[in-house]
Amino acid sequence: MFNKIDHIVYCVYDLEESIDYFENEFGIKPIYGGRHLKHGTKNALINLGDQCYLELLTIDKSNEAVTKKRWMGIDLLTQNKITRWAMTSQDLINDKEFLTNYNTEMGELSTGSRMRPDSKELRWEMTLPLSQPEVELVPFLINWSQSESHPTDGLSVQGRLLELRFTHPNPASLESYFAQLEIDIKINTGKQPSINAIIQGPNGNFEI
Repeated sequence: MFNKIDHIVYCVYDLEESIDYFENEFGIKPIYGGRHLKHGTKNALINLGDQCYLELLTIDKSNEAVTKKRWMGIDLLTQNKITRWAMTSQDLINDKEFLTNYNTEMGELSTGSRMRPDSKELRWEMTLPLSQPEVELVPFLINWSQSESHPTDGLSVQGRLLELRFTHPNPASLESYFAQLEIDIKINTGKQPSINAIIQGPNGNFEI
């Protein structure tokens, strides 16, 4: 069923500027990943160890073929922030039912691929993240079993995920879904849905 956190999606306005910020502020240099041609985004990655990573995601302005709203809530972005997160699943056909019980639009399965800078192809199957809301606390699910490698392969570990924190105006509305997905993380009450990560880096712990 569900194994662990696969990655955390940190949406940013400017990828190059954010890469420089992470390097100067936290001592971590995100490594450019590639382009998602079907979704109009591109990314850079930080290996957090144990096949878990932080993905810095931004709009790929050079891709004019994508005219619809992009995934991950990135077209609704109000500031650089975590908008999504993913858990691994070895049985997407059955596991997606947990998501459709929460939101009927969240169980659509999608395949994708991109080329790494070393010319190795990454291939994945996933439940397709929606274009809205800006922040979604319920994770999407991903499976890398058809890929010749994982995005973290070949990347040195630059940090460690210490904690994920969630807030929501009505935590009780999500607790049963978190339980079904075997997520043992408390949801705190807050004005807006939010996801924050505490990460250990070379310059100490930091929160995004």
